[in-house]
Amino acid sequence: MTTELGNDLAALARDVRASTVAVHDTRGRGSGSGVIWDARGIIITNAHVVRGREAAVELADGRRFRAALVGRDENMDLAALRTEGVGDALPAADVRDSASLAPGEFVVAVGNPHGVPGAVASGLVHRCNARWVISDVRLAPGNSGGPLVDASGRIVGINSMIARGLALSVPSDAVVAFLRALRTGSRAA
Repeated sequence: MTTELGNDLAALARDVRASTVAVHDTRGRGSGSGVIWDARGIIITNAHVVRGREAAVELADGRRFRAALVGRDENMDLAALRTEGVGDALPAADVRDSASLAPGEFVVAVGNPHGVPGAVASGLVHRCNARWVISDVRLAPGNSGGPLVDASGRIVGINSMIARGLALSVPSDAVVAFLRALRTGSRAA
């Protein structure tokens, strides 16, 4: 690996960490990661990370906030939270259309596996469909709900689970559809 490539990857990880949060279920039943989806305080995570009506969210800079559940889809394993008491704009992630992903593309996962904040893992896309972005990124407990990003740092998925040694991430297109359904009232919390 060249020094330039190493520096580029370190910068990518630093940028993605800024929009990655730690999410703690306030009932003490789990924790994982999340993504600041928009600057007004919408956080996307997995439904299996947040089981109650609220969560504690910790930003990369150490600030902590309460967040209320605004929507959940158990089938897609998605949950949307809204932070409370955030005065200034949050560092929202850039999002890419996951349908444009191709096998072999480089991807990076950022999250809090085993409680290690901002950990990074990388790999290649195996395939992408309407249900999953499948990659060989090595995920661990605590990565759930965190971002899967392309080489430009744009979100292409929300990390969900490992199956047969491969990472399964909810495609960004599914997250966009989930949020659209919440805005129109066709999906409840």
